[in-house]
Amino acid sequence: MASKWRELADKLADQIRRGHYTPGKQLPHIRELVEAGEGSKSTVHAAYKALEAEGLVTSSRGHGTVVRQQVPLKRLGISRYDKAKWRDGDEVAFIADRVASGRAYRRNEQTQTVSLVEAPPAVSEAHGLPAGAQVYARARLVKEGDQPTHTLTSYYRPEHVEGTRIVDPTPGPAGRGGGFRVLYDAGYEIDHMKERIFARAATGDESKLLQLPPGEPVVELHRTTYTADGTVVEVAIGVHAASRFAWEYEFQVPDSATDKEDPQ
Repeated sequence: MASKWRELADKLADQIRRGHYTPGKQLPHIRELVEAGEGSKSTVHAAYKALEAEGLVTSSRGHGTVVRQQVPLKRLGISRYDKAKWRDGDEVAFIADRVASGRAYRRNEQTQTVSLVEAPPAVSEAHGLPAGAQVYARARLVKEGDQPTHTLTSYYRPEHVEGTRIVDPTPGPAGRGGGFRVLYDAGYEIDHMKERIFARAATGDESKLLQLPPGEPVVELHRTTYTADGTVVEVAIGVHAASRFAWEYEFQVPDSATDKEDPQ
């Protein structure tokens, strides 16, 4: 037989999924459920902690226990980098995700620091730089409203970005079209990318920065961006709250047999 706190947690979870408690709505105070006969203070507290661990609610001092947004953002795959979005318009990648998700955004929901740092080993290797070489690190924190969604740090060779808007730490993208447009204007038109993603446990600092509930993992992204001649112009590493994104890809299915040249 399930324990009393588990029964209460399941009951509340069902009410959340049925829409009785909608995203952003506060659950009853613990004393209210105690007075309603749902269990002791420790029982209700344990039920709320279980809901938090399952990603259904968040708890904080002064705000109580609040139902989380359950519809994740679309994190587009190939289409978020469509040149028409940033070269001809102003729809940088994180904004493209918001537009595709039907969600509001403000440009200053992206903030950043920019610094000249020693390239991490994976970054120096990707850029073809010697150990200890200096690169610019543009470290972004992106939020949806007040809630952080992810971090992204892009590493650039100084000769590619020195004196450009990419090294400006002002909140928001690096001007109209963002960083890819800056590179394009500097003669480094992006042509292809390689992305690798994997899930892992969040570090303590990441949990605090991204305001993650206990036990929530993160999805780490490694992106390498190339020009047509194979020059690496950006190496980016991102950390995404796992429950806040649905990664969506649409692409042409390859057929390597027909892509090969006819030997005749």
